[in-house]
Order: sequence, then structure tokens, then C-alpha cells
Amino acid sequence: MMRPLVLLHRWLGIPLALLFAMWFASGIVMHFVPYPALTEAERLGGLAPPDLSGLAHGPAEAVAASGIGPGARVRLFQRADGPIFVVSAASRLVALRAADLGDAAVRSAQVALAIAVDHAKRRGLDAGLAAVAALAAADQWTVSGLDAYRPLYRIALNDGPGTELYVSAATGEVVRDTTRRERGWNYAGSVAHWIYPTVLRGRPALWQIVVWTLSLLGVVTAAAGIALGLARIRVERGRPVSPFAGWQAWHHGLGLACMAFVLTWIFSGWLSLDDGLLFSNARLGDKDRLRMSGAPEWRIDAGELRRITPHAKEVEWFPFDGRLYRRERLTPQSQRLFLSGSDDPPRAFLSAAEAGAAVGRIASGCKAAVPIAAHDVLAPESSVPDVPVYRVVCGDVWLHVDGANGMTLERLDGSQRVYRSLFGALHRLDVPMLAARPRVRTALIVLLCSLGLAFSLTAMVIGWARLRSEVKRP
Repeated sequence: MMRPLVLLHRWLGIPLALLFAMWFASGIVMHFVPYPALTEAERLGGLAPPDLSGLAHGPAEAVAASGIGPGARVRLFQRADGPIFVVSAASRLVALRAADLGDAAVRSAQVALAIAVDHAKRRGLDAGLAAVAALAAADQWTVSGLDAYRPLYRIALNDGPGTELYVSAATGEVVRDTTRRERGWNYAGSVAHWIYPTVLRGRPALWQIVVWTLSLLGVVTAAAGIALGLARIRVERGRPVSPFAGWQAWHHGLGLACMAFVLTWIFSGWLSLDDGLLFSNARLGDKDRLRMSGAPEWRIDAGELRRITPHAKEVEWFPFDGRLYRRERLTPQSQRLFLSGSDDPPRAFLSAAEAGAAVGRIASGCKAAVPIAAHDVLAPESSVPDVPVYRVVCGDVWLHVDGANGMTLERLDGSQRVYRSLFGALHRLDVPMLAARPRVRTALIVLLCSLGLAFSLTAMVIGWARLRSEVKRP
């Protein structure tokens, strides 16, 4: 029995040792330098308040002109070429000029450049040498999450940090930014960790198969190594000792020291690619989102636009529980929320009762909505800091509603909660005790990944020596 296990561990371990080392090293990098994204602070920082004098039409007219149904959401913001409405529902977006409701999609590289330069200057970035670098459906830093906004103009600012902005041809918004530092570290971080080269990630089904298979082989290799490592321990004078010497002794000792972490970390990495294989992947459907909105008729009085705060960076209208709301984004940390058409004083966010009533349109027997407690490891983040996300428990299903904008952020059944808890605890150390102590969590992640890296390096040395001996063998 031991001989097949030795051969399995050896000949899987030799090619996978490099992969293990890459995963542990890149995991440390990713903790400090995440994948590039445009933060809400950066996005709003690049916007000017909309020119309300240029509004010849309102949001209800924009919805009608867009052809999108009653569950639509409408945003108003200022672009370098004028105020724009973006009407959205599900994965569809339509951009319209607020002046005449004409198509506002960007089809000129010069318009995209002007938008990027205006955005950059408002954020205090140097855009004096900005130039259009490319127009593409996707590249290394935009491979996922931006499908509705494609294609994208990549604008190189040619500034000191090497900043590049991505402007959506669909809406004319800046949707991502990167710097030279982010790009460099992410090749050693996210790209390596997720095996994320564009040529592979651009084919999602193939990427899923490749990474899932490699991760599963990693689990098998680690499990075989643990079984062998425990079986090879000797006891001399009442103390456990390794029968090996040199690099093999280091590999044996480090393997025993971090075997639980290595196995659970590789296993949880494999779980991240589950996609419904072992755990549920049910999501809130478009029909349920429409029912939660109540699909009210888009009737907004003529005085609505005059009520907008002049210094609001962005205005959004959205349906929720049969009513239309208007929210004004003032800063990344603050907003004002109104019942559309009403002269009632503004609020900062929706109430728990409003969130519960909306969920009640798609489920019965639900408990009252409650704000999710701080450091809850299953809590998603609100789009606005310090605004509550509400949890509504309906039997086995939990729904999380953003108090800032009424968006249902996720639907979690029991299977999904088990999955999230397993992955979060085993792969990210997302447990309540550590969530409240981020520095301790960071130190543990670096320590454990460093142990895993050292262990993997010993495997690489042993594997290289084995390959050399096999080549020299007559």
C-alpha cells in the first residue's frame, strides 16, 4: 500500500511543487496588493456635479427612451461632453444624453480621451501627456466584471505612477484604473495565484477546468504527503524523530508542522471553483428582483429636477417596494435619500422596515429585517461606508439588502452559508475573532503562507534532485 502512495506523492509532487510555491507566495502578495479596481472614492472623485441647466428631460423620459422595463434604475452624472442618463436593469445598460435623449455611447477615441483627462484632473492626477493606448474588449486587468461596459478605451496618462484609465464605450464612464505598481505586483499576485493570463481567462470554461483540475491534484498530493509523513515518524527515547536527512528531513519536518494549513488551504482553494458541484449556487433571479422593486410606474413630477442638491456628484432614481426613490451621492462617505416627488426631509438610508417589506414581495414567513452586526463574516459591504446592510431571514434563505440603494446584494441558502463559512475560514482566515483584529489576521496569513512557501521550496529541491538522478540513470 505504501509503495503506490510514495509514487503518487513523488510524481505528482515534482510538477506541483512549483505551483504550490507560486500559490503561497502570490497569496502573500494578494493580501497587500489586490486586483486593480476603481474604488467608489476614485469614481466619485472624478465626477463633477451634473449641469442641471443642461437637463431638458427627466429620468422617466430616459426610461421610456431606453426601452428598458419598469424595473430600471437611472443614474444621472456629468461627463466631459455633458450630463448623461444611464438606464440599467439586470446586465443591460443604455446611456442617453440628458439634453436630447440621444445615444450617448462613446464611438470616438478623442471623446474617450477628453472624458479620461477630465476625470484625472478632478482626482489631482497629471494628465498633460495622456493618450489613447487601445480599444479592446478585454485585457489583463479587465478580464471579468465589466461585460456590460465593453469595449473599453485604455487611456495612458503617461504620468509618474504610470496610471492607465479605462473608459467604457457603452456609457462613457471611467470604470477601472491601474498604476505601474499595481500591474507589476499583480503579475506576482493575482495573475499568478488565479492562473489568470488573458489567453486562458478569456475562455472561462477552459480556465475553470484547468484550475479546478490542478487544485484537485494539489489536494490529492497534499493528502498523500500527510499520510506518508505521519507513517514515517519514528519514536526514539520517547521523542518523535524523522528518519530522513538533509533536504528530505526539512521537507518532512516542515510538512508535519504545517500539514493542516497546507491541506485545508489547497482544499478551500479548490472549493472556490465549486460552481454548484458540491454546494448550491442559486442566485436571486431577475424576476424576483423585479417583484421586489414593485415595478412602479415611472411618473415623476416636473419639480423633481429642481429639488436636486446642486453639489451632488451623482443622482440615482430606483424603484423599491412599489415606490420610486432618489438618492444623491455627495461624497464617497455620504448620501441623501428621498422619496421621489416628495418634499419630506432627506434620510441617509432605507429603514429596516422598508427592506423587510420589499423582501416580503418574494418570500413568506420572513423574520423582521435587522442590520448585520459588525465583523459578521457573511456580511457583504454596503456601497456607502457606515450604511447598514439588512439581513432578512426567510426560512432557510437569507437575503442581504443594501440600505444605501435597495440592491439585494446576495441570496444565501444553508448550503451557500456552509460554503462561504468554509472558504472564508480556511482560505482567508475570515473568522469573527480575527475579523475584529485585522493586524493579527495579517500576521497569521503571512506566517502560514511563508511556512507553506518554505515547505514547497524543499519539495522543489528534492524534486529537482530526483529528476537529475533519473536522467543520469543508465
